[in-house]
Amino acid sequence: MSPWSVDQTRILTRTEVTLVLTDLHRRARRSRNSQQNLAIFRLATCCGLRASEIANLKVGNVHVGINRPYLDLPKRITKGRKPRRVALWWDASTLADVTDWKGVRTGQGAKPGDRFVCAQAGPSLGHGLARQNIRSRFLVACRVLGPERVATLTTHDGRHSFVSHALAGGRSLAEVQQAAGHASLATTSVYLHLAVDDDGTVGNLFDFTKNGRDVLA
Repeated sequence: MSPWSVDQTRILTRTEVTLVLTDLHRRARRSRNSQQNLAIFRLATCCGLRASEIANLKVGNVHVGINRPYLDLPKRITKGRKPRRVALWWDASTLADVTDWKGVRTGQGAKPGDRFVCAQAGPSLGHGLARQNIRSRFLVACRVLGPERVATLTTHDGRHSFVSHALAGGRSLAEVQQAAGHASLATTSVYLHLAVDDDGTVGNLFDFTKNGRDVLA
């Protein structure tokens, strides 16, 4: 889908994101794969990564435990070979979930050059995931929304949601352009006011000023 014709119904509302995250956090307590699906959903919907970028992200590209944590996306994994950084400090709960998953991977013995998300079963542990597997896991992550809604979604809709909610949350056009890797501000500006909640008001996924936590914590 071209960003010049973004369908507003493809943007995940704040209510929908809350439902998905609540369900994933519950499942993650019992399942390592569900915890990884939580990380994938965060990377797509709260960081704006494409499926190919999620698949190729390395443990060493995830910088946490510093004043302003971020994802470092090298040009070899990005569209148009344009490197970029994605702030993790914009959203406290996203930072917490991504940090937790990095802890899982390092606990599995992963080195900086190993995949951030990967196969979790037996002898395949640590092997990379295909883009189609990332896409499937994103849809599994969203299953609490029901089959009809899931049938309308793709991983790229997570990216559209990130841009829309980041702008609605008060990040500047320049900040979001850089995080998304858009070639121009004109592309980013298409998303202004696209993020809506169920009551018709503009959503705000990235407001975590209250007690240092975001509104979805």
